[in-house]
Amino acid sequence: MTATDPALTALAQSWCALSLLHGRIETHVERALQSGHGLSTREYSLLDVLSRQHDGDGGHLQMKQVADAVVLSQSATTRLVSRLEDRGLLSRYLCPTDRRGIYTDVTPAGKALLDEARPTNDTALREALDTAAQNPELAPLVQAVETLRTPA
Repeated sequence: MTATDPALTALAQSWCALSLLHGRIETHVERALQSGHGLSTREYSLLDVLSRQHDGDGGHLQMKQVADAVVLSQSATTRLVSRLEDRGLLSRYLCPTDRRGIYTDVTPAGKALLDEARPTNDTALREALDTAAQNPELAPLVQAVETLRTPA
């Protein structure tokens, strides 16, 4: 294949469309969360991921797992956790079975903010997808997103 191969060009165009869709959605959701709740999309995502933890076996996430879930590096995730902890939205504590491990939980204030922000996030996401669906380049991607289901 050469650099001007039509298959490579089509692949690059598809990747650009996916990147465009992601950027538009993230920008729209970010504005809604910031203006309504003082949260970034990353902060919302982190609160959401951590709120799904439970006390059962494997119910608490290590920082690497949290970082993977919010698609950030471990160091960026740690800084984000620190900022939300400073705001009283998260708390950290030592793992009871492994004193080297540190767990992070959503505080009651963090849970309340997340509950308040969730409808804003969902509405903004729906609006961004509906707008993108009007673009013929993005419509197939929107349809793909809408048909995806999270694994049980």
